[in-house]
Amino acid sequence: MHPILFHVGSRPFYSYGLLAVLAMIAGGYIVQRLFRRHGIDPGAALEVTVAAILGGLAGARLYWLAEHWREAQGDVFHSMLRGAGFTWYGGLLGGVVAVIALARYRRLPLGLVANVMAPAVTLGYSVARIGCLLAGDGTYGRPSDLPWAIAFPHGMVPTSVAVQPTPAYETLAMLAVFVVLYRMARRPQPGWHVFAWFLVLSGVERFAIEFLRINPPWLLGLTPPQWFALASVLVGTGALLAQRLRHGVTLEPAA
Repeated sequence: MHPILFHVGSRPFYSYGLLAVLAMIAGGYIVQRLFRRHGIDPGAALEVTVAAILGGLAGARLYWLAEHWREAQGDVFHSMLRGAGFTWYGGLLGGVVAVIALARYRRLPLGLVANVMAPAVTLGYSVARIGCLLAGDGTYGRPSDLPWAIAFPHGMVPTSVAVQPTPAYETLAMLAVFVVLYRMARRPQPGWHVFAWFLVLSGVERFAIEFLRINPPWLLGLTPPQWFALASVLVGTGALLAQRLRHGVTLEPAA
C-alpha cells in the first residue's frame, strides 16, 4: 500500500503517523461536541483527550513490553521509546486509567465522561485502522483469493501474497458501532451505560476479526486479543445487567 503518503521536500510523511494524529483529532472533536451538549465545560475536552492519548500510549507500550519481555529486557528504556509495538487493549486500559484519574482530579462526572469517551474512542480506532491498512503494519489477515484481498509488498511488514484486509473490515465495523454509540451518548443515559455497550460491541468485533488475522493462538485455540475481547464483553454485559437490576435500564442500545 502506501507507508509514506507524500513528501514535503525530502521529508516523508508516514501514513500510520498521520492517520494516528487524525484519529486523535477526530476523537477530541467528538468529546468536545458531547461535553457541550451535556453542559460540561468544552475546555475540559482537551484535557480529557490528552489524558486518554498519553495514558493509551503508555498502556500500549507497557502491554507490548510484557508480551516481549525476553527480547526487551536487555534494553528496556530503548524498547519503551521505540516507535513500533502498540497494542489496542493495553492502550485501552491505560487510557481508561488516565481519564479516571483526570476526571477525579477535575471533579468531572465520571460516568458521563465514560459515556462520552465511548464513541470518541470508537471513531478514533476506526480512523487509526485506516493507517494500519495504508502502512501494511502486519495487522492484516490470512492469505485469501477474495477479489478484494490485498498484497503489501512495500508494507512495514511486507507480504507479496494477497491477504484479508482486516484493518478495512475493522474500520467499517467500528464506524457502525460509532454511529450506535454516538446516538446513545447524545441523550441522557445512566453513568457508564454507553461505555458498557462499547465494551460489548467492540469486544464482539475484535473477537470475530481475530479468526481472520494471523495472530497465533495462545490458550484453548484462542489468541490473546480474543481472550481480552471475551473479558470486555463479560465486563460490559455485567455492567448492563447491574444497571438493569438497579435502575430498570433496558439492555437494548437505545439510539
